[in-house]
Amino acid sequence: MPRLTAILALCLGALNLSAAGSVVWLTDLEAAQAQGVKENKPILVDFTGSDWCPPCKSLHKTVFESAEFAAASSKYVLLELDFPRSKPQAPEVKKKNTELAKKYGINGYPTVLLLDAKTGEVFGRSVGFGGMTAKDYLAKLDSYKNTPEGKASLAKEEKERSSRTEKSRAINQKINDAITAKDFKAAEAGLTELFVDASGPRLAFLHYNKARILLQIDPSAKEQALKYLDEALKVAEGDAGLTQTIKSFRDRTASAKPATDAKKGS
Repeated sequence: MPRLTAILALCLGALNLSAAGSVVWLTDLEAAQAQGVKENKPILVDFTGSDWCPPCKSLHKTVFESAEFAAASSKYVLLELDFPRSKPQAPEVKKKNTELAKKYGINGYPTVLLLDAKTGEVFGRSVGFGGMTAKDYLAKLDSYKNTPEGKASLAKEEKERSSRTEKSRAINQKINDAITAKDFKAAEAGLTELFVDASGPRLAFLHYNKARILLQIDPSAKEQALKYLDEALKVAEGDAGLTQTIKSFRDRTASAKPATDAKKGS
């Protein structure tokens, strides 16, 4: 019996079960590919930061834990590659995941890939999570096709994304320079440019970052920061994970002592 228990423990260590028990996430690419080839299914890979990344948490809560995803998940072999900051992770798993992130050009979290199980070739890529419904997100995944035409379309999309990424890097550098110069107006202008196409709950990150950067530049500007965070909460309404992240930061900001009081007490 002890030996059987040990075997079961090893088996369970190679996968993650959802709370409902109906959705199984593997954690090893080779195992996922073997299953994909056997069952003639593509692999859905979730590159995630499970214990620190707000969009990752929102994606899991809204999509991967939904009834819609549970019903559709059987068409894929599911693979989770996690990059936690606090959660314990075996060194060999961390090394493997890091190598795969480099191989597949992962620059942000969450990133979800669709892979051909036989070749490991990417035919679908979704970066970030902007608060889509489970139904819309699944429709987006369905739009990727493992065909020459589908891969050509993805290549075009990747090129456009690369161009946007370069632009974002340039804007982020402007924002960092503004923070160093303690110029909030310049930083605010950069943020507005960065989030110019944002909509829905993702727009909450504009206001959230305004608050965060304002406090970096001027810790005494607590009241204005709280106004930005209140606006972020309004925009994030309906996204439980994002709302909780913003609320937690707001609570910490509200309870912090004003900079002038801190100086008096030092």
